[in-house]
Amino acid sequence: MRPLTIAAASLMLAAPLAAHAQQNSVAADPCARYQWDVAPERALFAAAASPITAAKNGGAPPRIATNRAYRVQLAPAGQVEFPAAPGQASPAEGNYSGILALTVPASGSYRVAVDQAMWIDVVADMRLVPPTDYEAEHGCEAPRKIVQFSLEARKPLILQLSGTGQPAITITIVRASGD
Repeated sequence: MRPLTIAAASLMLAAPLAAHAQQNSVAADPCARYQWDVAPERALFAAAASPITAAKNGGAPPRIATNRAYRVQLAPAGQVEFPAAPGQASPAEGNYSGILALTVPASGSYRVAVDQAMWIDVVADMRLVPPTDYEAEHGCEAPRKIVQFSLEARKPLILQLSGTGQPAITITIVRASGD
């Protein structure tokens, strides 16, 4: 009976130790606090990002694709004319903005992830697509913020990026897991 008692005591001690180790790893890595599985975004943020310059208006913005990382050069916010009014107004002074084009291959939920605190809008047919969910983690820049949208396949979409104090950001778009 004694070996069974020792085994039970070991199991009782192991659970709190494992929980403590997990808490320490979350504290050491702020990106581990996301509730979603952000492994796809983290892998893309760890890879080399393709450089691109965002447009200042919706006339012919550069096109980006899903499942890639882009390093986007933005313009001073006062120089950018959005096709639709952003969902949140940001002061032009000291902020940067830009416009990108996107078409998704299949209808479903997609997550737009960025490495900075900023506002992300998706525009379809000159109207904002309402976000379905979002997460953000202070102290994490790979990614810092993720906004989820329900998007239609092969429909021209505009990404409006605004309200960041940084002249360049990294962005990825991935299909939400489980969709």
